[in-house]
Amino acid sequence: MRRVLGEDDRGVGLAALVRDGERATPPVRWAWDDTNRWYPDLLDAGVRVERAHDLRLAHAILRRSPLTAHTPFARAPAGPWDALEPEPAGPPPLVPGAHPAALGLFDLGLIELGDAAGGRRAGRADLDPHTEDAAQDAALADATAPGRLRFLLAAESAGALVAAELHHTGLPWRADVHEAILTERLGPRPAPGQRPERLEALAVRIREALDAPPTLNPDSHPSLLKAMQYAGVGTKSLSKWELADVDHPVVAPLLEYKSLSRLLTANGWNWLDTWVRDGRFRSEYVVGGVVTGRWSSVGGGALQLPKQVRRAVVADPGWTLVVADVAQLEPRVLAAMSGDEAMAAAGRGGDMYAGIVASGAVATRELAKVGMLGAMYGGTTGASAQVLPSLARAFPRAIALVEDAARAGERGEVVATWLGRGSPRPGESWAQAQAGAYAADPSAGPGASGRAAADAAARARSVTRSWGRFTRNFVVQGTAAEWALAWLASARRRLWALGECDDAPSAGDGVFARRPHLAFFLHDEVVVHTPAAWADDVARELREAAAEAGRLLFGDAPVEFPLTVATVASYADAK
Repeated sequence: MRRVLGEDDRGVGLAALVRDGERATPPVRWAWDDTNRWYPDLLDAGVRVERAHDLRLAHAILRRSPLTAHTPFARAPAGPWDALEPEPAGPPPLVPGAHPAALGLFDLGLIELGDAAGGRRAGRADLDPHTEDAAQDAALADATAPGRLRFLLAAESAGALVAAELHHTGLPWRADVHEAILTERLGPRPAPGQRPERLEALAVRIREALDAPPTLNPDSHPSLLKAMQYAGVGTKSLSKWELADVDHPVVAPLLEYKSLSRLLTANGWNWLDTWVRDGRFRSEYVVGGVVTGRWSSVGGGALQLPKQVRRAVVADPGWTLVVADVAQLEPRVLAAMSGDEAMAAAGRGGDMYAGIVASGAVATRELAKVGMLGAMYGGTTGASAQVLPSLARAFPRAIALVEDAARAGERGEVVATWLGRGSPRPGESWAQAQAGAYAADPSAGPGASGRAAADAAARARSVTRSWGRFTRNFVVQGTAAEWALAWLASARRRLWALGECDDAPSAGDGVFARRPHLAFFLHDEVVVHTPAAWADDVARELREAAAEAGRLLFGDAPVEFPLTVATVASYADAK
């Protein structure tokens, strides 16, 4: 049974209403405008939701999918549901020492805080969830492949539940360990407005190597590049790859300065003070935040935690971390989508790239990796281009699938993932480039008109190929994101079914205090925070969830999705 929740349901009785619905057999599937508008308050009240339908996320998919392009739902003019922005899962982080009025720095511009019913946010009274739910059902009924789309909407909505729970539980984070890492790498915490000791020492070395004045600021790229040109360094950028080929005393301190500066900016003391509270790092995940369906994050850089700070991710006493990631997810997804049995066979036994070498397609594992990445991302030069013909002969169906997607993109067509998420259409620059090429006179001769025609044609070819590279990868990366959503949904259900560990120390308040739970997600990797005694059970369930995700998407396709699983006290020890 599905129950649509609207503004009339927001109030003091919401938690009791949902709790009763969760006790039904089967539990109610709740339909609401945005999971983050409803679920965080329920979690705070001790209520976990088994199933939901996120109308905002579903609306975006149904409006853009080629499987519903012919329906009135997809063909209707843009409306308020199209303009709906994702809600944050919680209030803005507190900036130490900042007055509350200064928190506009973190204002997402999504919707105002507070509402009369006591929930997190108000507004959206003009959006009728009942009407939207009925319109989505009608679009699904008229879709070309409704089963695939229904699965995609269920997986996307399950992902929204996971994202809210990840924010609610947070990732265990030892502030003292993080402080020690920063002190070890950068020196003691500096006074406000000052460089850390190690960076200041490197800045002095950079100035000395360039014979530059004390006023040179290494953080100012224009000033630094100008000083390097005056010193005859012979580099046109500050790229690590270009600097590596330069023989000059400034290179070593500059590369070290850039590395330490990234640490300070991305995960320094300000980050620690802002994002870590009560032993937890809570970031805002944005489900479907990338056009392919991959997640993004708002603030805190959850999807870019560098290895040098992962030592601070430490399980609570009596608990441990189970870290699992799938090997070569995108090539495996490509093999399953295309039905390429030879490529599927190469992936059996664990390392697909080693299997490609064993098949005789290429000579080394590195060539196999470079070649497959080139095939999926459109590599047209170097080693990837050289081995692509060999890969096409060995795995014709897989390579044909991405080549067909690239040609469709070059024609300006929409392509779709396995479950039906549609790619965006090329933008105005693509259309202008094509129009410019058509308007130019290719027979104008060697003069200015001829050069203009040649330039217009070259630009059109470049833009066309670029969009083809995007659609080539869209179908694979988007389907990999769908597999990951199915994996998350299965893992979430299985971990909950393990129940509570009565012997475990409490890991906070709420429904997950003594239960293993997802704590972190990164595209093809998850971290579970679990009572230590249950680590083996968690590892088993994660592996079974991966196998289930493969079956749900691809049926009996002979493609394996093997996991690398590690049980560790600190995230840094997982790899």
